[in-house]
Amino acid sequence: MKPKALTVLLLGALCAGSASAQTGAKPKLVVNIVISQMRADYMDRFQDNFSADGFRRFMDQGAYFTDAHYNYMQTNTAAGLATLSTGTNPDGHGIVAEDWIDFTTNNPVNLIADPSVTGLDCDAGVGCYSPLNLTAATLGDRLKESDAKSKVVSIAATPVSAIVSGGHTADVFWMDAGRGHWISSTYYFKQLPTWVTAYNKQNLFAPFMERSWEPSKTLEGYKNSEHSVIDFTPAKTGFFSKPFFRKVGSIFKKDDDKFDAAALLYTPFGNSLTTQFAREAIVGEELGKDDHTDLLTIVYDTPRLIGEHFGPRSIELEDMYYKLDTELGILTDYLLAQFKPGEVVVVLTSDHGTSDTYKEDSRVPMGRFNAEQFKMIMNGFLSAQFEPGNWVIDYHDRQLYLNRSIIYSYGFNLAEVQTRAATFALQFRGVNGALSSTSMQNGYFGGGFGEKIQNSFYPKRSGDIVINLMPGWIEEDTAKVSLSGSLYDYDTHVPLMFFGANIPAQRIGRNVTMTGVTPTLARIMQITVPNASTGSVLPEVVPQQ
Repeated sequence: MKPKALTVLLLGALCAGSASAQTGAKPKLVVNIVISQMRADYMDRFQDNFSADGFRRFMDQGAYFTDAHYNYMQTNTAAGLATLSTGTNPDGHGIVAEDWIDFTTNNPVNLIADPSVTGLDCDAGVGCYSPLNLTAATLGDRLKESDAKSKVVSIAATPVSAIVSGGHTADVFWMDAGRGHWISSTYYFKQLPTWVTAYNKQNLFAPFMERSWEPSKTLEGYKNSEHSVIDFTPAKTGFFSKPFFRKVGSIFKKDDDKFDAAALLYTPFGNSLTTQFAREAIVGEELGKDDHTDLLTIVYDTPRLIGEHFGPRSIELEDMYYKLDTELGILTDYLLAQFKPGEVVVVLTSDHGTSDTYKEDSRVPMGRFNAEQFKMIMNGFLSAQFEPGNWVIDYHDRQLYLNRSIIYSYGFNLAEVQTRAATFALQFRGVNGALSSTSMQNGYFGGGFGEKIQNSFYPKRSGDIVINLMPGWIEEDTAKVSLSGSLYDYDTHVPLMFFGANIPAQRIGRNVTMTGVTPTLARIMQITVPNASTGSVLPEVVPQQ
């Protein structure tokens, strides 16, 4: 039988089995695919060049929510993945950023760094991560609590993505970017599973190091027009033949006797490595092979890395999505071949969007916000207003952390200091609004920008001042031309698609919030929602009984 005919037959069988949801059957496997920094408009812009088996399979054969949004400002990777896995906003799950300041010590805190654990199958000091600072249960945690025989696996190239998505009880794997191997830590295992060790010994990343990033189409075949790395002249030899890869290789290069695959994550090959390992995990962990529902989360981090460096209007990003479209087709075909109709459900979405590409000569208003200058000038202002001193501890993700020790030692009122700082912040170029932590703790913002900022606020971790930049503005970073982290549509609006045996094909145009993903999957798996979940079940996916 031809491959195309086999795919059509499998899809027909899958749809024929859709009645299983109405009779209460649980899927054997739920796969949650998160493509980091995928804006909603990419689906419309690139769909003509997508294949029928990749993104368009989800768009045409699944429940496609075209107006799904994150209802908060801190649209960064950690916060988005936490919302997807817990069913609540940052004000509920507590993850506002990857780093913050501990107000009691004035010391920085990293979300996943844990000195009490060690990395497995990696160099000393590498991979010392755990869900130490995750404060809410995830969907996987709830599934394991409901059925100890269920398996929960989380995979991502970066440890933050893998750990936040997996939670406390999952089997979590991420890439040791230096060696190109997949690793974990002693929090999750005493030693890596045998299948992972055997997989790493194959060094499957090595062949990619000798390949170049070749375009999928002619220059005229792309929707975007800007390009800096992809070369439409005859291909040169070797992965690092082009200037960008030589530069990246020199940054990440370790000892000569060690491979260094970090540069691969900035190319479509990073997606290929993630897909390969995900397929191996399905086999190695025997996911979906019994009557106990399993959960697999796959986070593709490479789209975010490419998007940040090249921007949403680059051919590099567009070409990566066409290659990822092929990856999705291969992965979905594999799932359909492994499972009977009614046994698998797949979700395809993103953790956040991203800003338009920053250009100095753009006629559309945009700019870069200099956080270091902001800290310095703010410190001088507070010293002049009150007493000379080190008033500013740090700035992270549009949050300013003040030195509360000096405020209390002088006997100043914290709310007054914060209010003056927030008012002064409005005078900086690029700042659209500023709120103090006191105002967010004591007040209620029922709509508009204030509501989205407040939905991102977690008192123990958020800064004393939270600023909202003007549309098109991003924080200063010379290595990046596009960033997320705002409350604007380009950051909050993402694709959301459900595909599987019990989900009718439909396109839904109503506005939905991303907190609904977890309770919807919990309903499908017939378990209770995680303890912090505040979202509502999406009735188009799971009709009310």
